[in-house]
Amino acid sequence: MQPTGVLDTAKATNPLKDLLKFGQSVWLDYIRRDLITTGELKRLIQEDGLRGMTSNPAIFEKAIVGSTDYADILTSLKNRTDLDAKARYELIAIRDIQDAADLLRPVYDESKLRDGYISLEVSPYLARETQGTLEEARRLWKAVGRPNIMIKVPGTAEGIPAFEQLISEGINVNVTLLFSQGVYQKVAEAYIRGLEKFAASGGDVKRVASVASFFISRIDNSVDAEISARLKSAKNSQEEQKLKGLLGKVAIGNGKLAYQRYLNIFSGPQWDKLRAKGGQTQRVLWASTSTKNPAYPDILYVQEMIGPDTVNTIPPATFDAFRDHGLPRETLTEGVDEAKQVMAGLASVGISIDVITDKLTDDGVRLFEEAFDKLLAAVEKSTQGETTPKINQQTYKLPGARAKTVAKNLNDWRGNGKVRRLWQWDASLWTITDESKWLGWLDITEKQLEKKDQFHRLSEEIRKEKFSDILLLGMGGSSLCPEVLEKTFGRISGFPEMHVLDSTDPAQVKSFEKKLDLANSLFIVSSKSGTTLEPNIFKQYFFERVKQTIGAEKAGSRFIAV
Repeated sequence: MQPTGVLDTAKATNPLKDLLKFGQSVWLDYIRRDLITTGELKRLIQEDGLRGMTSNPAIFEKAIVGSTDYADILTSLKNRTDLDAKARYELIAIRDIQDAADLLRPVYDESKLRDGYISLEVSPYLARETQGTLEEARRLWKAVGRPNIMIKVPGTAEGIPAFEQLISEGINVNVTLLFSQGVYQKVAEAYIRGLEKFAASGGDVKRVASVASFFISRIDNSVDAEISARLKSAKNSQEEQKLKGLLGKVAIGNGKLAYQRYLNIFSGPQWDKLRAKGGQTQRVLWASTSTKNPAYPDILYVQEMIGPDTVNTIPPATFDAFRDHGLPRETLTEGVDEAKQVMAGLASVGISIDVITDKLTDDGVRLFEEAFDKLLAAVEKSTQGETTPKINQQTYKLPGARAKTVAKNLNDWRGNGKVRRLWQWDASLWTITDESKWLGWLDITEKQLEKKDQFHRLSEEIRKEKFSDILLLGMGGSSLCPEVLEKTFGRISGFPEMHVLDSTDPAQVKSFEKKLDLANSLFIVSSKSGTTLEPNIFKQYFFERVKQTIGAEKAGSRFIAV
């Protein structure tokens, strides 16, 4: 999300906005301070029809650790010796939640309290404690002090009773970590009971809202892994075809059948009494809707889950992708019989959806606990020591006339909002053509920090392979930076020696070819656009030479594209 990596200017016809025509509200599964302070969240609401937000410990951990957005509040907390790391985190999170809720308040009012919410999660450490969850949810609800928030409570056996009690007290709740149709039904029934108690105590049921966060793509991740394992021992082609026919279909089928339960639960005499008093149905919120498997379409779990009275909370990359090429239509009520067949087919091959969903719930709790561990450690570290990035600094001094010119231009940029517009990827600062596509450098460092674990794993793989050399194939900017880094840091012990090829001179190309042991070298194809002619030619040439040396099957493992 731009400025945090998301979004191009909205098109005249915006698929995200069009979701509302089919009864679905689009929420954003993301939060970060500069999303609020730069005006980006307001733009998403106005231009993309954003109607709500969700957060969780993992999202906050990435936002706080992966950016400098929180330096001000982290600095102010350094002397708060009366607060532990959790209390400090809550101050940080509550500020963001309050500010986001205020920006979403017009949506809340316009939708008559149906949308405009942002969620804040109780501590994952309390997922197995009913009373602890209750107490923390009440405290957070009071601390945020906004009507358009939801407190997130896990859909565990211990969390559901807490949820019912919170609804009976008039507290909005987002029940999270739902994978099972059966557990979803228990949650929906608990909502109705809680709302009945609230009404009986004289509460205004019109002012209570809840969503049931039903996770989608994680189901396919687990089921597909189980199917892949069973394919290795399939007894015959018939069994193999049956297993393959289930790949990538169970998550959507499971979700569609959960929605059928929603339609049944929120109809009939019991619900009609609450509806008559203005009660809102507890909508199903589709969560985990990014595509984890690169073999599947990038918007699969948004495109196939569109239907009335639902919410889809979408992470930034998928949000962008759906705006770019989403085709909204009501898909949630299509293929219900096929969904039943898929679930029956899963059982027929001996895979229990209940075993899978139980494990996913346990794993989800554990993953949120681990993210919370990292989050609190980061807050503790940042509020004890240096709170600004330890970046190498340099000083400079311009000649008098140029210093005045620079100062004049800086004042122009500050006074006319050009800095803010730059961070909004505003092409009108230049020629209003395609400049907004050139500004990836603005947030590239912070985005890459979020991937540091991935880079460490790649580095370790390279070290273990004991390559003798790395040849970077680039041209211009895509090779200059690596060359500077190579000359600055030199060769690291235990790792291959790095070389940079950025010349089409045949003699230089041949020189590198002779210098390297092709059977023991790694090649990095470096291109900012991915379409630059020279790196692609280098890649074709050296790929062919490596293929001739070690064979076609192994050649691909010796090339990395950047």
